[in-house]
Amino acid sequence: MNHLQSNNIIFVGGKGGVGKSTSSAAIAVAFARAGHKTLVVSTDPAHNLGDIFHKKIKHDKTRLEENLWGIEVDPGRESKRYIEGVKDNLQGLVKSRMVEEVHRQIDMASASPGADEAALFDRLISIILEESEHFDKIVFDTAPTGHTIRLLTLPELMSVWIDGMLERRKKITDNYTQLLNDGEPVDDPIYEILQKRKEKFAAVREIILDSRQTGFIFVLIPERLPILETQQAIKQLDQHHLHIKTLIVNKVLPDYADGVFLEKRRQQERNYLEEIDRTFPKQRKIQVPLFEEDVSDMDKLSTFADHLNQLMKEDTSK
Repeated sequence: MNHLQSNNIIFVGGKGGVGKSTSSAAIAVAFARAGHKTLVVSTDPAHNLGDIFHKKIKHDKTRLEENLWGIEVDPGRESKRYIEGVKDNLQGLVKSRMVEEVHRQIDMASASPGADEAALFDRLISIILEESEHFDKIVFDTAPTGHTIRLLTLPELMSVWIDGMLERRKKITDNYTQLLNDGEPVDDPIYEILQKRKEKFAAVREIILDSRQTGFIFVLIPERLPILETQQAIKQLDQHHLHIKTLIVNKVLPDYADGVFLEKRRQQERNYLEEIDRTFPKQRKIQVPLFEEDVSDMDKLSTFADHLNQLMKEDTSK
């Protein structure tokens, strides 16, 4: 994890049920206890961070322990806030008799597929741009793989969409200028709003694509489906110049686990571990053992974090 030491922002993804949220929490704890002021953020609608830390984590920063704060982003709340922001932006830009109809159309759009993701992305942008100067590390615990891919590729997709919108607005403004026939440019507040959003998207995209600032970790377990899903996710993200450099291979049977049943499982697991090495030759693999008990309290989470901290120290010394 030595390259992650230099990253300010870390995204943790993976298939549901592989220990992604626990890994995110452990990474955050490891950084915090190494002296880094750390923020861990859950963008997964099925939040687990509060359960892991045994604390009520809100949509604003919640202190978890020394050097560590947490946020659980509420998609419903963010969607409502996002829609209200859109309405505010249009205030004064439409005729009073049309306001009610415009608001109705916006409310209908808020129920369409992708509206929650757009709102979530808006919150993610704010966290990256506003909180980066206050924290040494920001760890994002993302939703299962498909959601993670859509979230991380939105800056590129939204930039293309806004470029199209800006071009249309420019044509409208140019047409108005010609119609007025006085050569004076026409102010277009919607164009200004779109331009500011484009600048925000561009700033976040630059940060996400900068491997010196941002790192990506995928969590999987030595089983067939997580391997296939991780392989597909890495290919998709590579197409958007987002490169996964680290894999956490979770719940690996320890050598001291005995019994005929576990020995048979270990033989199968050995095959999958070899497959992981073959399938992901470019990625750094971090093996985390299957613990005797669930990571259900801070003591067990500390054990997980200590394991990761030790690996970080070993990497740094190489």
